[in-house]
Amino acid sequence: MVALQAPATAQIQPGASPDVELKAGTELTRKGMLQEAIPHLLAAQRAGKKSFAAGFNLAICYLGTGNYKQAIATLESLRSNGGNSAATNNLLTQAYIGDGQTTRALEVFDEASSQTPKDEKLYAFIADACTDHQDYALGLKVVEKGLLQLPDSARLHYERGLFLGRLDRLDEAKPEFERAAALAPGSYIASLALVQEDLYQDKYPEAVSLLRDAIKAGHGDYQTYSLLGTVLMRQGVAPGDAEFAEAKMALEESARSRQDYSATQIALGKLYIMESRFAEAVEHLEIGRRLEPNSSEAYASLAQAYLRLGDRAKARECQEQLSRLLDDKSRAAHP
Repeated sequence: MVALQAPATAQIQPGASPDVELKAGTELTRKGMLQEAIPHLLAAQRAGKKSFAAGFNLAICYLGTGNYKQAIATLESLRSNGGNSAATNNLLTQAYIGDGQTTRALEVFDEASSQTPKDEKLYAFIADACTDHQDYALGLKVVEKGLLQLPDSARLHYERGLFLGRLDRLDEAKPEFERAAALAPGSYIASLALVQEDLYQDKYPEAVSLLRDAIKAGHGDYQTYSLLGTVLMRQGVAPGDAEFAEAKMALEESARSRQDYSATQIALGKLYIMESRFAEAVEHLEIGRRLEPNSSEAYASLAQAYLRLGDRAKARECQEQLSRLLDDKSRAAHP
């Protein structure tokens, strides 16, 4: 996730009670206004409101704003004071993943999964955190443990296929997508699984058709729009084409819905380069680079955009980083 700005100074009415502060913070958290909720929840705690609800909502806010160390401290405190629940450990696992502490994340995940072994959402949320932070090996372990408990989960088979694909185990990924589609025919997950199958076979028109149908059916989330925009671009659209406008709309909608999704940010940056909107391209590509620091695609596009902006120093820096990444990949492929 992208770390947002530090919490603003709380706008607190003088003499507000801990209950009032907690209620305000809780309502803001539910509305997704996480940055705004933090001062109220902290004020509730300072005023003596040490409830589980105050700490749990505060942890959600810290996690959602990328303050992983603060989330970890808050959740570990809850665990130590009678709040060692599956919900707490779910969030704590995500916080450790965000902080790059893979070993600790796996330990806490094991505890959470022992508490609620049949909870599909537990595995799905933690798998999403692994995707967000490009920890695909850990993500694969998470969904495989979930499948031991829920062998007929279409969502977990789909996630397993995605992780296998990202780990370049494409032959193993394809049967997972087929299994997901067969387990939940006609569902949103089945549509996404069929899209992934088409993409692995370079069947772009078929994938576009499935994505359009999913959006029409009300499944237009950030991933669906991102996939639609990306697949349309792969087909070779150009400014002025109707499908170029559709790709642009889809990627911009995805970025509005989820700012911390690297695939969208990188694809949108590339699209803006095609429109000669180089400053805006750099803005999105830099977000993509921060989210996915080993993306050769991001560095290649950044080098192009900076060069067109006349910033040769930054263009050269990106080209050098791209060369290092490609050399590392080559050595890994041919040890």
